[in-house]
Amino acid sequence: MSVSTPSTDTKPPSVIGFILKWRKVFIITSVAAALLSLIFSSPVFITPRYRSTVIMYPASSNSISKALLNDNSNVDKDILEFGEDEQTEQMLQVLNSGLLRDKIISKFRLADHYGIKPSSRFFNTRLYKQYENNITFKRTEYMAVKVSVLDRDPQMAADIANSIASLFDTVKNDMQKERAMQGYRIVEEEYNRLQQEVRKKEDSLTDIRKKGVHDYETQAEMINQQLAVEIARGNKTGVKALEKKLDILSQYGGAYVSLRDALELEQEQLNFVKTRYDEAKIDAHKSIPQKFIVQNAYKAEKKAYPVRWLIVLTSILSTFLITAMAIAAVEQWGNELQKLKSFPVKKLREPSEK
Repeated sequence: MSVSTPSTDTKPPSVIGFILKWRKVFIITSVAAALLSLIFSSPVFITPRYRSTVIMYPASSNSISKALLNDNSNVDKDILEFGEDEQTEQMLQVLNSGLLRDKIISKFRLADHYGIKPSSRFFNTRLYKQYENNITFKRTEYMAVKVSVLDRDPQMAADIANSIASLFDTVKNDMQKERAMQGYRIVEEEYNRLQQEVRKKEDSLTDIRKKGVHDYETQAEMINQQLAVEIARGNKTGVKALEKKLDILSQYGGAYVSLRDALELEQEQLNFVKTRYDEAKIDAHKSIPQKFIVQNAYKAEKKAYPVRWLIVLTSILSTFLITAMAIAAVEQWGNELQKLKSFPVKKLREPSEK
């Protein structure tokens, strides 16, 4: 005889059925999470911060003399041309430099503004960390650089962003001028040395000319021709006068030719160094903007942080998931306990005494 056994197949509850079953719990916890997130994201607990941004392009040319005075056709850096990848990376590096950071911190007294006391522990670490959290630099998709500043004071955020753009020129020009000034001093020293050498040779030639040597080759040719004529005429007085001039030419002519040729070479070198001297002088003492401003920062009208709706939504979703996991765990634990209670337990008999 066959005995029918009851079916043990049970379908697990669906997600919708699970939610409907515990809907009251989900509603209560979600509403509580929404209210709490609204409260704790309010200005009482989180200080609102405003964002201001500056967008700028780097300039392609760094040298004024090469961009404006150099007539070399191979120089392709136009003073009005926007920079490319290399210049953009250089701009980002300068913006992230300690020199610019310290200038901004000092100008706006950010330690006091951020409420960091100089006597506090790890003063510089905390100050620089706060600076990095509030001020960021990044490259845009169009190869420009975006300066972004967050601050509780919207006007302060705009002022800091605009000052960073302005100080970029100062910091970069100072860095370049330090090197340009060294190059200028080197060229100036060589230029002054060549001027002195040229002046000495000119003075020496002047002394030789006073002795009667003005153009050695021409004079020698003319005197020799005239000497031949006077010898043919038998003019002894004229011959002696011409021979005296030839003696002077032979005595000073070599020195004249040597000084004249050396002077020509040094004058050519002096002209070349003079050009470099003028360029180095301009680079060392003049400055031009190193950037093109696309957008200046302005006082923000709406806060950028915190985004309350996002905080509320995240809190509700997180609470919903945690509640669902907790309920599922409790149900699973209850099912396991129920199975243990229904499991038959045999009572062990104690051994009989002999």
